[in-house]
Amino acid sequence: MADAAITADEILEDREQEASAIVRSYLGWSAGVSLIPIPWIDLGAVSLVQMKMIADLAGLYDVPFSKNLVKTAIGSLLGSAAPFAGTRYLSSYIKSVPVVGSVLGAFTAPAFTIASTYAVGKVFIRHFESGGTTLNFNTDAMRGFFKKEFEAGAEEGSKAGAEKSSN
Repeated sequence: MADAAITADEILEDREQEASAIVRSYLGWSAGVSLIPIPWIDLGAVSLVQMKMIADLAGLYDVPFSKNLVKTAIGSLLGSAAPFAGTRYLSSYIKSVPVVGSVLGAFTAPAFTIASTYAVGKVFIRHFESGGTTLNFNTDAMRGFFKKEFEAGAEEGSKAGAEKSSN
């Protein structure tokens, strides 16, 4: 009987590792589309990347995916990180300043989008691991965890930037 429990635990651990790999694979896409030089188009593209990531996570956990509910959840999570959320819009808006704006946006946008994509992914992994679906996602219950994971995502983005600059 103990062997069956170990096997079940290993299966759960493997699924969580696969979910984390899905999130990591979308960090680069998120940072890449944030470099789109057209204000607001970049934000839409990042949102699409995050939606696709959650759709992939929902598929892994075999839960129904609702585009509208997920879109609302992402917006609410990002809005809960008020100081950080302002950075998202500012990094997009700054791109409208001729010449300098594109350069400044290229430095600020990827860091924010890596952090936000990481945090959104980790929040949905936790939710799906606890048996939740996109239909019963509770943004209020996840706000604190999102903020903690956003900070961890910012560190993740810093590491990625440091690795690329050393290569």
